[in-house]
Amino acid sequence: MRTPVWCRSQASEVGDACREVVDQLLEVNVLHRLRAAQGVLALRKKYGDTRLEGARAVAVGDPSYRTIKGILIAGTEADPEPETSGDAGAAAFLRGPAGSSPPWRPPTRRTTTATTGARRSRGGSPKTVMNAALRESLKAL
Repeated sequence: MRTPVWCRSQASEVGDACREVVDQLLEVNVLHRLRAAQGVLALRKKYGDTRLEGARAVAVGDPSYRTIKGILIAGTEADPEPETSGDAGAAAFLRGPAGSSPPWRPPTRRTTTATTGARRSRGGSPKTVMNAALRESLKAL
């Protein structure tokens, strides 16, 4: 039977990082998260112990089956951690007052009608322009 004890012993065989992730999974709500731990351990059949241990070391912040499987599929378990730039996660578009763009201006009012896309003739709403065109066509009849 694949109990939490079995999961922990199998994770210990894979490595320390794997054991840590399985322990985090089974820390709270053991019965609900047991299937996730079993699924993570089942990935060792397809990917092997070394890759699984590497993926677990990367995913220590998010110990879930989906994250670990995604790491293994993408093959990023051996990638080094990205270097931080020292900006504490600030967005790239924050340039300060000297590098900002000119002040924002509202867009100008359009002069085309919404229904026909044609330009308005000498004032009047689009409805007035349409009524005038309708009157002219009725006069021709």
